[in-house]
Amino acid sequence: MADDQLTDKNGAPVSVAVDQANSAYAIMLDDGTVAGRTFFMAAPEAPGEWIFYHTEVSEEFGGRGLATVLIAAAMADVRAQGITVVPICPMVRAWLQKNAEEYEAAGGRVRKATGKDMEAVEDAVQGGQA
Repeated sequence: MADDQLTDKNGAPVSVAVDQANSAYAIMLDDGTVAGRTFFMAAPEAPGEWIFYHTEVSEEFGGRGLATVLIAAAMADVRAQGITVVPICPMVRAWLQKNAEEYEAAGGRVRKATGKDMEAVEDAVQGGQA
């Protein structure tokens, strides 16, 4: 995932990359420290759709706008890949609502979560697969 120079609210450089081992996008500080992640999984029986179910940023990095930078970069990458976003995570849902017009105009696709999506996330989290 290539990103333009990203910065936090203070102007400090950060980067966002796919963390395949954790099925997440990770935001890293300039020194390589992972400050947070937004987690996803493939939607059941829906190729080309990813459920974003949880976002976290370590408390020590709070107040820097890192979750917003992380989610924006993840959504840009997903959009570029043609993947439909199924937002369960409240932070991802809020970002998509706030940026819906621009995101969809740029080709982003979003679908509301179903009961099956919620069950799949619960099963994966409880089973240690997500």
